[in-house]
Amino acid sequence: MPMSPSSSAQAAREAVAARLRHLRKTAGLTVADLGRQCGWNGAKTSRIENAVTAPSVRDIRAWCQATGAVDQAEGLVAQSLNAEAMYTEWRQHMRNGLKELQQVTGRLFTESKLFRVYSSTLVPGLLQTMGYAAGILRISAATQGLEVDDSPAAAQARIERTRILYEQGRRFLFLVEEGALYYQLGEADAMAAQLGHLLTVGALPGVSLGVIPTATKERHQWPRETFHVYDDKLVSVELVTARIRIKQPSEIAQYVNVFGQLRSMAVYGADARALIVKAIDALA
Repeated sequence: MPMSPSSSAQAAREAVAARLRHLRKTAGLTVADLGRQCGWNGAKTSRIENAVTAPSVRDIRAWCQATGAVDQAEGLVAQSLNAEAMYTEWRQHMRNGLKELQQVTGRLFTESKLFRVYSSTLVPGLLQTMGYAAGILRISAATQGLEVDDSPAAAQARIERTRILYEQGRRFLFLVEEGALYYQLGEADAMAAQLGHLLTVGALPGVSLGVIPTATKERHQWPRETFHVYDDKLVSVELVTARIRIKQPSEIAQYVNVFGQLRSMAVYGADARALIVKAIDALA
């Protein structure tokens, strides 16, 4: 079972902190001793060792100099930078607007051949219609308090990248929880159009669309955070405050395993279409 993304990122930070703590203790230095040699107070040493504060590149090099472990400095710098890169605030992603975010994300798609997408709350982005996408992105803009709401342009950018579904040589495995078919994130007409689109796009040659029924008994996995697996190289998970990108092979393997377990609970073909039609009927 994979960690939550935030836990995974924090674990990476804590691994760096543990290595630094080990170097200090091996050198026989107290927290105060290390601080004096590095030119800062003991409180900063404690914050770094407890993964409360991320060390800078300069901090790590000074730490390794003080503990006689200069040969380990560059390795620790790389490990620390990787840990911090795992957790990127949405504000940083969105500084140029939602449209820019859609275009940057879209470039990742062009490099992948196998897409595994699981969503417990939304229709996946590659399966969205304009009205549905605009509703979601409008909520995102409001949630993040963006000064400029460019959600209509962002929705258009999102729809444009769905052309990849029609390209040969790619395979798309989509899984949605049945509940995601009922969360109305726009006007009823937009929601009906979105559900109707699922009936069409789910029949494309390279697309497999599975729906996990709410009434599933003896679930192998409970509903998880929405995640995307690109080939077997990257997992992307979206949280309220951040996007997590996981590149560790062992963690990617865990997500692929969980995806397989979730997929085993889904229904496909006529059974999946029946659940979608049921959700359309519920709009009335």
